[in-house]
Amino acid sequence: MEEVFLRSVYFGTPLLLATLGALLGERAGVVNLGVEGMMALSALAAFAVAQATGSPFVAALVAVGVGVAMGLFLGLVTVTLRANAFVAGLALAMAGVGAAGLIGKRYEGLPLLSPAREEGFALLAVALAGFLYLLLYKTRLGLYLRSVGENPKAVDLFGGSVTGLRYLALGLGGGLIGLAGADLSLAYRPSWADGLTAGLGWVAVALVIFVGWHPLRAVLGAWFFGLLFFLQFRFQGSVPIPSEAFAAMPYALVILVLALSGRGRAPRALGLPYERGR
Repeated sequence: MEEVFLRSVYFGTPLLLATLGALLGERAGVVNLGVEGMMALSALAAFAVAQATGSPFVAALVAVGVGVAMGLFLGLVTVTLRANAFVAGLALAMAGVGAAGLIGKRYEGLPLLSPAREEGFALLAVALAGFLYLLLYKTRLGLYLRSVGENPKAVDLFGGSVTGLRYLALGLGGGLIGLAGADLSLAYRPSWADGLTAGLGWVAVALVIFVGWHPLRAVLGAWFFGLLFFLQFRFQGSVPIPSEAFAAMPYALVILVLALSGRGRAPRALGLPYERGR
């Protein structure tokens, strides 16, 4: 039983970090569908740096930086240029996955000599979920971040910078997504291969809705999906069920969650660009 719990936590850790990153952006009113691509490029960056330096810590920092940069780029496109956030996110996801697959060919099949410890990432992810909860619900900055996702005009009238707050949320959220990528290639599966993210970014986007945009509920939600991924590998070949059925199980549940989850709890300004004076 202990093994099942630990593996569920470890499988769910990159998903938790990615969910927290997407959640933070959506709390500020910006939909981020680029999570998959951000995770892929961050995972590649982490693996490449770890190979070059032998330091998982430095590699994780670089991955966080890549995530921050991509989050800010999404902010440039959606917040400053007011492009459609859904289209921009999809483009970022496809570009990130494609670029990671192309650039990462030289690293395929190489072992990671100094992998990071899974428990370290797991503990950090839970701590960050608690920190994000305190930030959003117990601080003035958190109040502004949540308010800019609900009523950006009111924030503007009270002297807050809608643009600055949304950039902040996307940058910090991007850093969390980058850390998720680092967990994938440094600890969860210490290697690099095209398709390493395996759709986890899309699961994270759905999980944000599943947990009602709440960081603490994201912990349990990610661990639950981690359990599904663990069972997918644990029971393949040991029960008379096609392996494809197990592989599809987590994603089928995502579709079910999206079908049953209403959007009533979503931030009211989610996905809506803000233009001062309108």
